[in-house]
Amino acid sequence: MNRWTPAPRSLVGMVHLSALPGTPAQHGSVQEMVARAVAETRTLVSAGFDAILVENMHDVPYLRRTVGSEIVAAMSIAVGAVVETAGEVPVGVQVLAGANREAISIAHATGGRFVRAEGFAYAAVADEGLLEEADAGPLLRHRKAIGADNVAIWTDVRKKHSSHAITGDLVLADMVAGHEFMGADAVIITGSHTGQAVSVHDLAAARQAGGLPVVVGSGATAESLPGLLEHADAVIVGSAIKKDGHWANELDDERIQAFVEARG
Repeated sequence: MNRWTPAPRSLVGMVHLSALPGTPAQHGSVQEMVARAVAETRTLVSAGFDAILVENMHDVPYLRRTVGSEIVAAMSIAVGAVVETAGEVPVGVQVLAGANREAISIAHATGGRFVRAEGFAYAAVADEGLLEEADAGPLLRHRKAIGADNVAIWTDVRKKHSSHAITGDLVLADMVAGHEFMGADAVIITGSHTGQAVSVHDLAAARQAGGLPVVVGSGATAESLPGLLEHADAVIVGSAIKKDGHWANELDDERIQAFVEARG
């Protein structure tokens, strides 16, 4: 078993796939979607990013916990091409929303090294509805059953775009400890929405709560990066490396370079 663990000060660049077949915003061919993902991967790897995370963020509105075979097929083609392009740079997979078993399967089939999993531990009310069952038990059994033990699971603590009143009596450190107990390989700390800054206090609490790597999952900027890396092992970057700082736009070479320089 050789699960990838981010080295200190790692930058993880997001590749947001174009809307996939059957989703409301889908246009163009799968081949065009793959070509764009490959081009973005090449840009991020050349700039010095340490890992790539592939996500179907343009598939809004998302389905809850499961997606169709058409999504799995298209993402498998795209992730496979990204893995080949990235070479030695690790590639991760996230399938929105909370389709973690599909993500594990795609990563295992294509050579992906990690997944980002929502709803791994505890319950929450998300945009997509109630995530009433923690996915850790079924997900780890699925990983074992398909022989994907080398695929690491990075888990969102207090998933963004969600209400957490159900677990309101737990402080963040309690939840991080719960994720570690349930078998996570790293924990991801975010703001409440895509692009919203992370609380440095939350990062410090996550670091003190256990021994897992801590990853920033939203809102990082080139200006905030040095401070974030004082508490986190890795930072996932999406919106801030796009034109005008919006996740749905094209990559911005100047913003990418600013991030790499800020990391030092």
